[in-house]
Amino acid sequence: MNKISAAITAVGSYVPDHVLTNQMLEDMVDTNDEWITTRTGIKERRILKDPNKGTSYLGIQAAKNLIEKNNINPEEIDLIIFATATPDMLVASTGAYTASEIGAVNAFSYDLQAACSSFLYAMSTAASYIETGRYKKVLVIGADKMSSIIDYTDRATCIIFGDGAGAVLFEPNQEGLGLQDEYLRSDGIGRNFLKIEAGGSLLPPSEETVANRQHFVHQDGKNVFKYAVSNMADVSAKIMERNNLSDSDVNWLVAHQANKRIIDATAKRMGVPEEKVLMNIQRYGNTTSATLPLLLSDFENKLKKGDNLVFASFGGGFTWGSIYLKWAYNS
Repeated sequence: MNKISAAITAVGSYVPDHVLTNQMLEDMVDTNDEWITTRTGIKERRILKDPNKGTSYLGIQAAKNLIEKNNINPEEIDLIIFATATPDMLVASTGAYTASEIGAVNAFSYDLQAACSSFLYAMSTAASYIETGRYKKVLVIGADKMSSIIDYTDRATCIIFGDGAGAVLFEPNQEGLGLQDEYLRSDGIGRNFLKIEAGGSLLPPSEETVANRQHFVHQDGKNVFKYAVSNMADVSAKIMERNNLSDSDVNWLVAHQANKRIIDATAKRMGVPEEKVLMNIQRYGNTTSATLPLLLSDFENKLKKGDNLVFASFGGGFTWGSIYLKWAYNS
């Protein structure tokens, strides 16, 4: 019997209708289209405007898109891992609610939070469940309503983030396809460089924290950029070296969409040409946990069975890593 590997067999996605362009941001903060585009590569981002809808709504829509597009019975799903940095609420699992809403009545579910690396870490976790042989269908959702934690008077952060969701289904594979290797890292040095100061157990919500705008994302842009460039490039090169992959062996780089300059630096370190780099940051901005599955959904028709994909991500905390995966189907 061949070894069981965990392969992606279906993808789905959802982004809100409302588009926030660079020109619109020019009327909100001291910035301009050229400055944003030159430094980030972002032209627009999607925003979930309805105040009564949270991250679960985004994830539910992405999951439904995957289910309907691939004619999957949600009752056959064994597990849902909901990767997010913006859960609907503390304590109550956003993943559990999502499972109920999509009819995955036989699945258990939980949230996984590792900032912008949440989806990458969730891929690793899903693969481990599949490889044991205990579960057959694991749905991984990456979703974030970043607009709920962004200060739209802060030009350092409001230009970067958008809302969106993507989903992938992992199933067993015995053809040698699917997840081949991973190299995941973390370092608590990043705790103070990218964070929301208040709202947790260290600094619970109060009138003072709200007045001080401590419930929004704050980042030290220069330090985050420096660590992201070096670490994403390092792990991507490491995964290639460990698996004897040359630049010609890599069909696609699937990199976290945080900043075009970071993605370009990672590709350059790997020796991967621009035409092999999947990129949609110009359309969505940084959707945090959703960037990787949104790439897979947007470019699904380009991915061929047997293609070598290298995933790379970097997030607050710091968290980062790379995964080498062989694509399992032709769309």
